[in-house]
Order: sequence, then structure tokens, then C-alpha cells
Amino acid sequence: MLVFRAVSPADPEAHDMLVDYFALRAAEFPGGTYTPTFPTPDAFRPPAGVFLLAGPDDEAVGCGGIRRLEDGDAGIRYEVKHLFLRPETRGQGWGRAILEELERRAIEWSAAELVLDTHHTLEAAGALYTRSGFEQVDPYNDNPNATRWYRKRLA
Repeated sequence: MLVFRAVSPADPEAHDMLVDYFALRAAEFPGGTYTPTFPTPDAFRPPAGVFLLAGPDDEAVGCGGIRRLEDGDAGIRYEVKHLFLRPETRGQGWGRAILEELERRAIEWSAAELVLDTHHTLEAAGALYTRSGFEQVDPYNDNPNATRWYRKRLA
């Protein structure tokens, strides 16, 4: 069973998880042009957002966060950021569990929709988002690391 802990992205354990995530993305990114951006703690402080570490028995093996964006056409909008599982822990449904927990928290804060961006080479992530009810949309930001954008209406 996964245990979720809300922490600041500046927390040493969260920071280490993000360093691992960014290193993996940089190593796999086409053309070697991945640009990491560490999250600012204020954007992930409730109710503006939350950053979660996840793992069995308080041993973090993954992370993810949501942060509030400017309201969209549907109303209150949060963005999923930095959804990551250490490679050796994948295939157990934990990515879906983190995503569902982030969605649950967004709904608690009256979110009407969740959005996210990703890269087309992250095929498993794209499949997870589609299976979780996200639909591909036009770009809503100018993230240089993204080639696909998704939205899920919650209300």
C-alpha cells in the first residue's frame, strides 16, 4: 500500500527525488535539450497546490504535485507536475495511485479541471493519462520539454 506524504518540494528527500527524475529525463530526452525546472515551494503550498512523496511504509519511491493555475473556461484549474516513479518500482499501479490522489486533492479544492503537459516519448505516461480520463488538448503553456498537453474535466 502506498503512503502519501505532503512535503515541500524543497524538502531534502523531495529534492533528491526530483534530481533523480530530472537526470533520467535528461538522459532519455531526444537531442539532449531537456531543461529542468525545480518547483517553487510556494506553488505547492495548500490550497495553491501540494507536492506528494509516495511509497510503501514511508519509503519514497515516487512523487507528484498539483499547482493552481489561472482559472480556465471550466473554472478552477490545477496542473499536475513532476509525476515520477523510480524505474525499478514501475508496473505496480503506483503511478495511477499517485495521479488519483492528486485528483482527489484537487477536487477537495473545488477544481473543475486538471491539466498537464508531457513529452510524446513518455508513452507509458501518455497511456496512463488517457486511461485516467485525460484528453489531448491544444498547448496551454510554452514548456520547451512538452510536445503533448492534456486536460481532464472534474466538474
